[in-house]
Amino acid sequence: MTQEYTAQSVADGGEDPRTGSRVRVLLDRWRSDPGIWRRGIVLAVLAVVVALLMIFHAQIPNKIGNLGSLIETFLPWFGVFVPLILVLALVRRSATALIAVLLPAVVWVNLFGGLLTDKSGGGDGGLMVATHNVNADNPDPAGTARKLAESGADVVALEELKAGVVPTYVEALAGTYKYHSVQGTVGLWSKYPMTGTEPVDIRLGWVRAMRSTVNTPEGRVAVYVAHLPSVRVKLHAGFTANQRDKSADALGEAIADESLSRVILLGDLNGTMNDRSLNAVTSQMRSTQGAAGHGYGFSWPTSFPLARIDQIMVKGVEPTSSWTLPATDSDHLPIAARVQLG
Repeated sequence: MTQEYTAQSVADGGEDPRTGSRVRVLLDRWRSDPGIWRRGIVLAVLAVVVALLMIFHAQIPNKIGNLGSLIETFLPWFGVFVPLILVLALVRRSATALIAVLLPAVVWVNLFGGLLTDKSGGGDGGLMVATHNVNADNPDPAGTARKLAESGADVVALEELKAGVVPTYVEALAGTYKYHSVQGTVGLWSKYPMTGTEPVDIRLGWVRAMRSTVNTPEGRVAVYVAHLPSVRVKLHAGFTANQRDKSADALGEAIADESLSRVILLGDLNGTMNDRSLNAVTSQMRSTQGAAGHGYGFSWPTSFPLARIDQIMVKGVEPTSSWTLPATDSDHLPIAARVQLG
């Protein structure tokens, strides 16, 4: 009779009583366990520490090995600790750890949960821009250039251009982009006329940034291309980012002095939007990924993207969508966005 009732209730869409029975047995076992609150204290402490690091990341000092910037670069990955602690808490049968893990879970969702929603406006209208660190040692520059041209972008910025390979990119992109300029190791290709093109001094001693006015059908827009200095994580020196930080300050000053109200920044900033050391730039511009993307849009490294250090940022224009493009032979993924200038 019991088996018939169970089968019929499940067939009618009801809950299998055996499932409820197993849950009750499990709960009774936990309630009768005297060590349920004593076990997992270390896990609980770890959960609280992870939550505090996310909450107070801006207060972590940079004086010692730029520790604050290092943590902020990979801050979204702190969410990985939540399921890890949860599983370990279940294995340990620790009520203390299960309750504690709610704290970092809530903090992470508050900080980064919004990035998981699709904020793109859809449609194919507006100006499409793209940027790509092509890698100086790219084994197939012509193929990389063709992929970028096939993306449909109206404006393309390239970083880490080796002097001897520049003619290859120029030739491969010439059929799609009538206008272009290369300044040092960065370049800009456009379907629309470019004027006022010049290098931007980011205090390096050589050219790794430029600016140009792109005259689109919707009006003029100042386009900046930048490749900030690389950063390294070294045991004896920590997060070596001082040169990048100085260049970011210089780039921020140049953008702040821009005479045009509509500005687009394309490039490899070797830092994320969370990194306080890029505040000179990020405080006055919006990330297209944060405003109109879906997900984190991690761009580096290509094999297993861990961070979005390549950026498309805007001021005075409205981003409508943002995404990563298919991989090339570079160690960075190209990224693209659509913006409305009107």
